[in-house]
Amino acid sequence: MQTQILGLLTPLMALGFAATFAALWRAGRLKRHVLGFAIAYVLFATGYLVTHLLPGDAFYLFHTTQAFYSLGVVVFLASVCDRVGQRLHLPSFFAIYVITALVLGLAITLSDDVGPRLIIVNNGYGAMFAFGVGTLINARRRSWIDVLIIAIMAVQAADFLIRPNMTLLFEQSIPAADYQQSVYYSLIGLVLGVKSVATAMTLICATIVDWMNAVRESGERDALTGLHNRGSFEQSVRNLLPRAQTEGHPLSLVVADIDHFKQVNDIWGHQAGDLAISSFGELIANTVRGCDTAGRIGGEEFCIAVWNCENDPAHRLAERIRQAFARLEHSGVSDDVRLTASFGVATAREGETYKQLFARADEALYRAKSSGRDRVENAERVRLDDATPMPNPELIELKHAAADR
Repeated sequence: MQTQILGLLTPLMALGFAATFAALWRAGRLKRHVLGFAIAYVLFATGYLVTHLLPGDAFYLFHTTQAFYSLGVVVFLASVCDRVGQRLHLPSFFAIYVITALVLGLAITLSDDVGPRLIIVNNGYGAMFAFGVGTLINARRRSWIDVLIIAIMAVQAADFLIRPNMTLLFEQSIPAADYQQSVYYSLIGLVLGVKSVATAMTLICATIVDWMNAVRESGERDALTGLHNRGSFEQSVRNLLPRAQTEGHPLSLVVADIDHFKQVNDIWGHQAGDLAISSFGELIANTVRGCDTAGRIGGEEFCIAVWNCENDPAHRLAERIRQAFARLEHSGVSDDVRLTASFGVATAREGETYKQLFARADEALYRAKSSGRDRVENAERVRLDDATPMPNPELIELKHAAADR
């Protein structure tokens, strides 16, 4: 009975951490990755409860546990990576799961010894965490908390890959019926509990740091859209450009402008215009990644710095935003009216300054406007016979200064 009660401590702690992350997500209106942490800990708790409560010799025990743990690891790593604007390569994780499940099924069929089963599933989790570490290393963010998270994930990978092999060297064979009374089972409960606490505390710390940074940065945000204001956006991109060139990452710029916006103000009033700007800003914020930087740089003009993004994907991003905005309904505007926006895209060249990059993106936007609006033009796809003149950068600066006033 005492062993049964102690075995419930780890899943109960995991559920407590899940509730903590859910509360932080709701109270601070934080980003989706915080909710992802909560979901992952619920899956971890469920996986451990399955292991603890089902009979040790049940043929479906390891498959069921593996399903919950694997899904929890994927959600967990996807959330950790999403926090820094990285995406997991999900097909790789699916392949690891399928291969591990097939080999596990073979091991269950051939032997009653759970040792090979433990090595198989733990190596699968270790491979997943190793992939996650590789993804995190490519992230643009490198604060002390980001380095600590990478270290924690690396320890997780090493533990899953090394611990089962080392433990089973001492325990030798473990019959399935005796699994829950084995030394290995007692050890794994302790290790999972320690890892759960260490990882959760690190991520809670990271969440609070992110929350504090968001509060501090609120003074650098545009009040109407919540995006960076012009000064904050331009400073961010000026910092990103040399880093992108040093690290060999592409950086693309998307400039957008709501079409015929003066008519919106003239016909439906400035309140309707403000609502349209707010809707456009919200659409942009919900579309870009965490590693991208978006700002409102003029009255109805917006700009997105797309990190580690080649020209074609940046063009497709602009096209997605254009199509989504054209479908939006706007309060204060006639029901049968849909607003549109024009876009210009440019990708940074070697040694290019922000002013030069912006001038090329803005010239592409100018071509989109002059070619009929509601379209995306790309500075990297200019035809040789294109006679559209490039605006003077000084005039562009004056135009934005006037818009800010």
